[in-house]
Amino acid sequence: MNEQNTNQAFPVMSESPVQLDVNTYTKFINAFGPWEYTGWTDESMSWKETCYIGDWSPLPTFHVKGPDALKFFSVLGVNSLAKFDIGQAKHFIMCNEDGKVISESILMRFAEDELLLISCIPWPIYVWQSGKYGKFDIMITDMGGKRFVFQVQGPNSLYLLEKLTGESLRDIGFMRFRKTRIKDYEVVILRQGMAGEIGFELQGPAEYGIEVYSAVLEAGREFGIRRLGERTKMVNHVEACFPTIVTDYLPAVFGEREKGYFDTFMNADTLAYMKMGGSNDSRNPADYCRSPIELGWGKNIRFDHEFIGREALEKEAKNPRRNMVTLVWNPEDVLDTFASFFKKDDTYQFMEFPRNLLGCVHADKVLKDGRLVGFTTSRCYSYYFREMISLCTLDVDLCRSGTEVTVIWGEPGTRQKEIRATVAQAPYKKDNRRIDLAGLPDQL
Repeated sequence: MNEQNTNQAFPVMSESPVQLDVNTYTKFINAFGPWEYTGWTDESMSWKETCYIGDWSPLPTFHVKGPDALKFFSVLGVNSLAKFDIGQAKHFIMCNEDGKVISESILMRFAEDELLLISCIPWPIYVWQSGKYGKFDIMITDMGGKRFVFQVQGPNSLYLLEKLTGESLRDIGFMRFRKTRIKDYEVVILRQGMAGEIGFELQGPAEYGIEVYSAVLEAGREFGIRRLGERTKMVNHVEACFPTIVTDYLPAVFGEREKGYFDTFMNADTLAYMKMGGSNDSRNPADYCRSPIELGWGKNIRFDHEFIGREALEKEAKNPRRNMVTLVWNPEDVLDTFASFFKKDDTYQFMEFPRNLLGCVHADKVLKDGRLVGFTTSRCYSYYFREMISLCTLDVDLCRSGTEVTVIWGEPGTRQKEIRATVAQAPYKKDNRRIDLAGLPDQL
């Protein structure tokens, strides 16, 4: 492993070391990351059996400071901020006036008037600058390229990081954060769990990201650590049910009321990440927008404050049409699509393993007795379950586990395949994120 990054025209993720044992890269946001390290099947077992380190540093990040910071986010998001402690983080959801999700992110409160928003399109900047939804005494700073964001996830992540930091981390509650030290560097450690397991996120200034990453990787060898490649990175989003922007839905910025934002912030680079595919006939971007309720985030909505999209979501909450489930695809039908590649007839559309590349909402129609009842996204082969699964926004009366539906596989105008599928709970994998750390053994 090379411990230094070099200046290259090829924009690799600069916050972590260049990996000389990797030959293939793929784009993640505005940088390129290794496709896989030890193989995607090996890497996909890491968060169930040992742990991994993954680099999410290219995620858009915004620092917000000022006396109106909390008021600003209260207007922006569906979440209640009535109880939001310093040192707490929230899964923060922002909608347009129609109640469709524009962006969702992690919102961290560092002080009374200081917050950090991670993984978010520039919608907050537009709301602040335009004054469309009020005037706010704040300052927003784009932190892109200035911070490292590393995930360390899996059952061994606690033991690894406790040994590395030299202190107990069991005081950190779920979605809480504080400072710690790795080697000579102060880092912020957030307990979350994007893999549906015990997990932490390490954050700090980009200039010492390489040193922190290398220290975690070196200390993690005795704990079975794996480096998580881009090919495997999004598998846990399906197993643990984390719908993702420009993968499971498009940001709701295509309406007339969002034209100011669209004209200001959308360009060829961002639009390149908003492609549409699958058996859904429409190529109208607005048809790929979803509400928080459709994405399974209804529990995050609180009507104790005024926020953008409140009126629309109040109506939907009283009579929801669709919700989020997991679909388990029939293995015989799936195998038939692969078998077509060894026959002289027309082939079915290929199913990339373990899932499709980022940068396209691949939405397939879901039928019940010939009637359109929803759309499925993020088709993914889970090596852990040895099943093809997907997320699905489905009519609420069909959301019971065991319900049988049909997925239409294949782009319009191509040979299509009806694939039987069974409704299952979401998340599909047992959610272990909130395990009481105090009850775990002191060491492995």
